[in-house]
Amino acid sequence: MPRRHPLVIGHRGAPGYRPEHSRSSYALAFAMGVDAVEPDVVATRDGVLVVRHENEISGTTDVADHPEFADRRTVKTVDGERLDGWFTEDFTWDELATLRTRERIPDLRPASATFDGAEPILRLDELLELVRAASAEHGREIGVVLEIKHATYFERLGLDLVPLIERDLATAGWLDGSLPLIVEAFEETVLRRLRARGVPGTYIHLLEARGTAFDLLVRDGAAARSYAQTATPAGLDELVGVVDGISVDKRMILRPDGAGRATGPGGLVADAHDRGLEVFTWTCRPENAFLVPEFRGAGGRAAFGDYAAEWELVRASGVDGVFVDHPDLGADVFRAPVVS
Repeated sequence: MPRRHPLVIGHRGAPGYRPEHSRSSYALAFAMGVDAVEPDVVATRDGVLVVRHENEISGTTDVADHPEFADRRTVKTVDGERLDGWFTEDFTWDELATLRTRERIPDLRPASATFDGAEPILRLDELLELVRAASAEHGREIGVVLEIKHATYFERLGLDLVPLIERDLATAGWLDGSLPLIVEAFEETVLRRLRARGVPGTYIHLLEARGTAFDLLVRDGAAARSYAQTATPAGLDELVGVVDGISVDKRMILRPDGAGRATGPGGLVADAHDRGLEVFTWTCRPENAFLVPEFRGAGGRAAFGDYAAEWELVRASGVDGVFVDHPDLGADVFRAPVVS
């Protein structure tokens, strides 16, 4: 039977209410009825995969408050971006285990920031076990949308993420295909490599509204195909048989011309579906700071605007999955009966 609504995916758990990627963030997402959750993975110096949005962790942990790690602060260039902070690859797992999570955007989510310092960082294998247990507890199958971060960067450091991911999936019993797994990355090459190793799942290529994937820049230089070129019919043709779908910045659906008012369903979703590719989109957030201009309301950046109207346009585009920070709000909009 075809799905009557898109997958509602808890983006880093339920980070609208708890610090992202924390145990309580995921627990809340499970309780709010998500179809799947999305962990991002990066590596430690000793090859442990940890669940963090980025390898630079000063914004999401209390690492700056640990004097024993003061000398680890450094400046690095990650995927072409110069960053100042603390990086997972400079720590062992035992060291990272002493840190506690923090709200990444406390000015917009002060209630979530009240949970700062309460929880440790999760490893990928721990998160996989949490999902398995939650599926049993809530009596429904909950999937994992595993995002691989900075694969080329880590490989250059001697930390190849592909065998580490395969190892953790095997340890947690996720390699037999019986549990719902989606693997996504901005870098197409790491998806090809993981799939070639026989890891079962749905493979999704992430696309930004602008720019070029770092792996292609390293390989092809100035001739590298941009994200915008990949989103064209010719670019999508090249993905057929390589991946199962794409996941795009919501602006590529709401504002396909790149400017002006939201236009609603554009051609990208239909173009992908015509080629047998699924389409996910990110990230549906209710705060004014994240809405396209015409759906923003009064009360400042942290106040909720007319998110339901924006998300209805996303839903009407026919996407197969949506990433949400507030799973309860996402379920209300994306699972509501369609009024004909």
